[in-house]
Amino acid sequence: MVLDRLTTLGHAQRMAVFRLLVRRYPDAVPAGELAAALDIKPSTLSVYLAALKRVGLITQTRHGTSLRYCAEITAVEQVMDYMFRDCCRGRGEMCWPLSEVSASETNSNPKQKRNALFICTGNSTRSIFAEALLRREAGDRFEAYSAGTHAGSVLNPFAIALLQSKEHDTDLLRAKSIAEFQAPDAPEIDFVFTVCDQAANEECPFWPGQPISAHWGLPDPVKATGTDAEKQRAFLQAYEQLHNRIRAFAALPFDTLDRVSLQARVDEINKI
Repeated sequence: MVLDRLTTLGHAQRMAVFRLLVRRYPDAVPAGELAAALDIKPSTLSVYLAALKRVGLITQTRHGTSLRYCAEITAVEQVMDYMFRDCCRGRGEMCWPLSEVSASETNSNPKQKRNALFICTGNSTRSIFAEALLRREAGDRFEAYSAGTHAGSVLNPFAIALLQSKEHDTDLLRAKSIAEFQAPDAPEIDFVFTVCDQAANEECPFWPGQPISAHWGLPDPVKATGTDAEKQRAFLQAYEQLHNRIRAFAALPFDTLDRVSLQARVDEINKI
């Protein structure tokens, strides 16, 4: 089965589908969204999904009339374990970076602040909320940053008004491009979170140091319609949901969890 999985992933477009689902994990993603994000014809995508499902790399569920797909992380672990134990004969120096994900490894130096980056397409609302919330909840242990994948964003006035009503200090907040965090003098990031589906659908940049990453997708309050009061409710819902996730994240026992366990815990926070 492992060899069948490796063969299936040897096709560039099947790999692209699988990588997108891993970035969106633990979300179950509609086939139409996958086709649009990857610019693949629905009929062709159906063939790719069937192949990935046949070897157990993804799962399929039905939501009403829609079929949705999710990466099967256990299958990924089995493939990686096979590569490490069989092909590399357990030699960590040959299979870097697998050796860095051993069960005995803790995440990072407990004496240092950890850097967390929240990414959205525009860096106007959701990622800004997350940056402000983590700075308040655990600013003594984390440096919080946010950025957008598309340049030219500006802070949303509804978002800033809400943060000010919650007594956040908004003076340090500004819309930033993800390119700012890929510069040679950028801080080394320990955690990367995408907080909107569109950003997660985009190809991930290379992050030095192999940060823990997770997808915490939320509906975009900017798209809310109706009266100003109705729009404000949408912003408040996004803020409160992120607040719950940030509190859960800040409460994790970082100094005692190994990397694998920590990754699983931050993935689970997506369900809050």
